[in-house]
Amino acid sequence: MNIIRNKNFDEERALYRLQDALVENCRFAGEADGESFLKESDRITVKDCYMDLRYPMWHTTDLTLLGCEMTERCRAALWYVRNARIENCRFGGIKALRECENILLKECAAVSPEFGWRCRRLRVEGGKIEAEYAFFECEDLTAEGLTLCGKYSFQYTKNALVTNCNCKTKDAFWHAENVTVKDCVLDGEYIGWYSKGLTLINCRIKGTQPFCYANGLTLVGCTMEDCDLAFEYSDVQADIRGGIVSVKNPLRGKIEADEIGEIILSNSKYETNAEIVRRKEQT
Repeated sequence: MNIIRNKNFDEERALYRLQDALVENCRFAGEADGESFLKESDRITVKDCYMDLRYPMWHTTDLTLLGCEMTERCRAALWYVRNARIENCRFGGIKALRECENILLKECAAVSPEFGWRCRRLRVEGGKIEAEYAFFECEDLTAEGLTLCGKYSFQYTKNALVTNCNCKTKDAFWHAENVTVKDCVLDGEYIGWYSKGLTLINCRIKGTQPFCYANGLTLVGCTMEDCDLAFEYSDVQADIRGGIVSVKNPLRGKIEADEIGEIILSNSKYETNAEIVRRKEQT
């Protein structure tokens, strides 16, 4: 294995097409301001490196990235990467991860608008991500123990499992398809609109107007806080522990909760046939 250690690189494509190598404790920064310093590399481990230049790892395969820092200037750090293990790294640049495949992201921190777009077979374990549009159009995504702060997270995501995550995010899971969310906190507004096959199990849901225009929506053992005007024009099966502020014109299915402050069945564009049950009225 080629070992590159304790070096500084700032030129264009400094280690272009590097193969079968360990790059350790190196700095990619400097006046030459070069781009794409590890582009088109294969079977490399990059450890404890500092990256302050753009587009470092594009079209890289079989990558291990450990303990690295990518600054705000390290724009679009990983694109078109296949087969990567990324642990204890910090991402600071915009568009840090895009159109990558078979990626493990473990205990990483990211402040990166448009993080994780159009990735396939992405697994996220722990860590913290701050991104306006996290995981847009991802497929076969799993996330566990993640803290997420964003605005429009998981839009158009398909085939995903999200467990034990704390998500403070507006408009989460819009147009999501075949997604299961389990033991999570979802704190936002307008969650789950236009989704198909979205299932939530033992989740704590907070915020106004959740789950409208949804098809095949299932909620099992969830709680809903400050959730008003919920389920408008949705096909839903919901078992809610505690109360809902208000339910408005659900299309079909069954909604059952301990308490529902207001049931609004008026001025609907469509015929609404959902069954709505207040459990406390039955006792």
